[in-house]
Amino acid sequence: MFPNIPKGTRDFSSIEMSQRNYLIQTIRKQFELFGFNSIETPSIENISTLVGKYGEEGDLLMFKLFHSGNFLEKILDFLKKIDNDKKTVNVKYFTEYMSNKALRYDLTVPFVRYVAMHKNEIVFPFKRYQIQPVWRADNPQKGRFREFYQCDADIMSLSFSLWEEIELIQLCDEIFTKLNFPIVIYINHRDILEGLFEMSGIENNLWKDFTTSLDKWNKIGRDLVKKEMLNKGISSQSFDKVAYFFDMEENFSKKEQYLTVALQNSEKGTKGIRDLSFIYHNIKNISLQKTKLEWSLSLARGMNYYTGTILEIVPFNNRSFISIGGGGRYNQLSNLFGMNNTYGIGISLGLDRIYLAMEQENLLHPISSYPSKVLFINFGNEEVLYAYKIIKLFRKKGISTQLYPNTDKIGKQFKYASKNNIPFVISIGKNEINKNKIRMKNLRKNTEKEYNDINDIVNQLMKKL
Repeated sequence: MFPNIPKGTRDFSSIEMSQRNYLIQTIRKQFELFGFNSIETPSIENISTLVGKYGEEGDLLMFKLFHSGNFLEKILDFLKKIDNDKKTVNVKYFTEYMSNKALRYDLTVPFVRYVAMHKNEIVFPFKRYQIQPVWRADNPQKGRFREFYQCDADIMSLSFSLWEEIELIQLCDEIFTKLNFPIVIYINHRDILEGLFEMSGIENNLWKDFTTSLDKWNKIGRDLVKKEMLNKGISSQSFDKVAYFFDMEENFSKKEQYLTVALQNSEKGTKGIRDLSFIYHNIKNISLQKTKLEWSLSLARGMNYYTGTILEIVPFNNRSFISIGGGGRYNQLSNLFGMNNTYGIGISLGLDRIYLAMEQENLLHPISSYPSKVLFINFGNEEVLYAYKIIKLFRKKGISTQLYPNTDKIGKQFKYASKNNIPFVISIGKNEINKNKIRMKNLRKNTEKEYNDINDIVNQLMKKL
């Protein structure tokens, strides 16, 4: 039997890890420059923390964990008893009986749970970032994995401010400018969608069906969205009342003008337009570098917890590519954890999708992936002990250094350095010890030189290749 890994998970080579680490370091640096502080939360959360926060689909895609120990034996006894009593099993009860923990589905809900637990220790506004994996029992396909990394920056405040939206947009612009990767940020507002929903006359219980289908507008097109809505019980007449707005290709000002008239009797819709207008006009005054901000009226975002501004990020040069990030307002999520009168907003960047998108556009420049900069040849115990003084000095100076572990043939040791992309090899045998010399070979240039002064070698190694 050949070894394998579960579908939707991946191994990463050292070269891939170097590139992923470069992305993480770039993102982390910008998070910290914008005043976000790092926290971590457990991979496992109580099911009660997660269930009911994401919507029906989120609950279905959650990786739930069996109780540990000999619990399965208890399950068998439980099922035998049920069978003997000829009783039917309530699925919800049975699921809760089997498991009360799950792998985290995202980083937002655990963050709000963290804030609720530590609210007396936290200084608000609380700005935190997390770069950790999440898990979803999704159908694996290109760009959609069961285990993947999210890079989140969120703000939890005791008062409401639209400058937080502007800060997050600026943050994304700085990150993708550093990565030299142009993006589009689509922006919309849930209150505007609620205003259009009211105007359409669709029954209130179909709100979730409406937004779920609407969010596919730019992916599958108007006709297929209409077909899906009709199948869910939304009338053709109701669809036609609002479809015009989702087709609009006018600029921000024109959309603002048309919607202000259309939603003048909707308190929520008017508020949503006012919020977006504030964000859009102030962003124009600050200016963006590698980012284009566009108002997409069909943007709905699937998570149940969104309440106001919503954002989605796609590559500028490939807008049909799956989103590489998203986020928005979730001002009521903390209520579910017993913490009222707080305001939350965040952005989540998909590390794996950013990697794939940049790879597709040839923007992942080769990153030096040698495990060490120097390999010391092993001539024997006496020579190694002599060399160790230099090895320790190199490491103290921050120069990654390896010692070959065995006294194999010299050619084999050089071959190891070459195959592992180690650029410099140092040889200190008995001759070098007697002459107080250090011999170093540059494998990339195929040159070799003897040194008298260790500082000359340090200076050479500290230079970039």
